[in-house]
Amino acid sequence: MRFALLSALAVPAAVVASQVHQARQDPPSSSPAASSPVPLPSSGSVSASAPSVSGTVPVSGSSVAAPITTLPSVSFSLQATNPTAIPLSEITAGTLTTSPTLPLSTVFAPGATPTFLTNPPPLPDLSKLVVSNYPPLDKPPPTDSPEVQQWIQEVANTGVQIPDISPTVLGGCPANLDAVSDPNRCWWTCGGCTRDTDIVTCPDKLTWGLTHDDGPAPYTSNLLQYLDSANLKTTFFVVGSRVISYPALLQEEFMAQHQIAVHTWSHPQMTTLSNEEAIAELGWTKKVIKDVLGVTPQYWRPPYGDIDDRIRAISKAMDLTPIMWTRISPTATFDTDDFNVAGGLSSASQVLSNWQNILGNATMLDTGFIVLEHDLFAQSVDLATGYILPDALAFEPKLKIEPVISCLNKPMSDAYIETNDNKTNPPVVSGSQPVSFSSGQPGSAEATGGASNNGNNSGATTIINSPANLFAVASSAFLAVVAGVSMLF
Repeated sequence: MRFALLSALAVPAAVVASQVHQARQDPPSSSPAASSPVPLPSSGSVSASAPSVSGTVPVSGSSVAAPITTLPSVSFSLQATNPTAIPLSEITAGTLTTSPTLPLSTVFAPGATPTFLTNPPPLPDLSKLVVSNYPPLDKPPPTDSPEVQQWIQEVANTGVQIPDISPTVLGGCPANLDAVSDPNRCWWTCGGCTRDTDIVTCPDKLTWGLTHDDGPAPYTSNLLQYLDSANLKTTFFVVGSRVISYPALLQEEFMAQHQIAVHTWSHPQMTTLSNEEAIAELGWTKKVIKDVLGVTPQYWRPPYGDIDDRIRAISKAMDLTPIMWTRISPTATFDTDDFNVAGGLSSASQVLSNWQNILGNATMLDTGFIVLEHDLFAQSVDLATGYILPDALAFEPKLKIEPVISCLNKPMSDAYIETNDNKTNPPVVSGSQPVSFSSGQPGSAEATGGASNNGNNSGATTIINSPANLFAVASSAFLAVVAGVSMLF
């Protein structure tokens, strides 16, 4: 059965979000395909149940999603696919219901214990979460709320010096030439500058730090089922607006021993924000994750990889370490471009060609690698579970695939403030105790107070978490994406 309501709501959101994502790439194609790809190693043997795939797949775009009507055909070669994979011809723009969305495998009782962590707090009671206590979905949180004002003060109290760097403006590198030429800014978006505090690879060769951004979302359950069947774990960089929309799904990710990390509240380009706006984006996301899981992440990923030394300092003061994705030149990053299939700006075959080039380049590194993938849209999940992950599992020499915290040779407990013993993963603010923002006890929604949302979420009160009502908040969430993302640009 296909979820027709989701399709009707999410297609416009996919269009808006995909166009924004593409506009922030400079040059427009920043995947390894934009540079000279290296030859792939010789293909390994493939079992009969997972045949190799090679070919050229033309994919028609959507006239609604993008001005081009037909995307170019791209050749690729895979060592294995999932026998139940959605045909590539069906993974096209706007087709957000390529397969049924799977229900939650488990609904966890309040007080359940995540036994895989050291001295963890119990899971919070999701029935006490109230949407109106949080900022409007998919919009920049206001900075005048009591919560944000307190976080601003706590950032100041850390003593971390925030560089006096002016925010960038929308329009990417061409609109910010002074920022691009500033050697002291270290702007990752334009040129790929990194600091030692940025996590850009896994230290061990042929280790893949698996990541998925922008969820939780309806098709995340499909990804979770595949990961469980393949005994794989990933790092989910979650958006605060999606967390409050799908809290039970986030609990399932967490209890399945996947790493949970911050990806801001409304998915903005962080260097365009003021200091106060950046603090609000990170603070609310940390808080809602804590309210749902009882733990607070110590890692984050800036949307679009948009970070400079000002944003690094703010995140440091908020006890967040940035995790990027691997970049091998100023114009070539390990980005599959799976995000842009939904909006008609990339094709399924282009994504698989990008993946082929990523894997070929990864074998030439002396370190491991991190790849940018997403779980917001059905197309991204279909490509991951049907093609990319099966191909990676069949690859020779064998890849070690694990969450980023694991690929850093750290225990999962180090991923969260409440369970980190500070021995192998000390606070990023040198000499300080772990930053504990004034948002109540772990999981305390009652301590949240108002979020100065001017009634934008007044139509949704208590979150409903039963499998039958998993999509109860989806309509408001995805409608907010259309209005919220478009207002940012």
